[in-house]
Amino acid sequence: MSIGAGIALFALGAILAFAVNVEVEWVNLDLVGYILMAAGAVVFVLGIVLLARRRRSETVTRTAVDPNASERVTRHSTSATDDTTGL
Repeated sequence: MSIGAGIALFALGAILAFAVNVEVEWVNLDLVGYILMAAGAVVFVLGIVLLARRRRSETVTRTAVDPNASERVTRHSTSATDDTTGL
């Protein structure tokens, strides 16, 4: 969701900064557009960072010999980070 919001903010800012040629006395629309573009870029980068953080997982494989049966025993354990962390 944050990636899409960042893209939307950036696009809205670009429209205000480059495509709208309206002079308003009490606000500079070019400056508002540049601010929205910067905010959109920041939100987009934060969304990418949080998405990469959520998808980490670690897998550990251990192999041992069972002394009773003299067989090799392999155990796999996987730990993944919680998807709700960092939201």
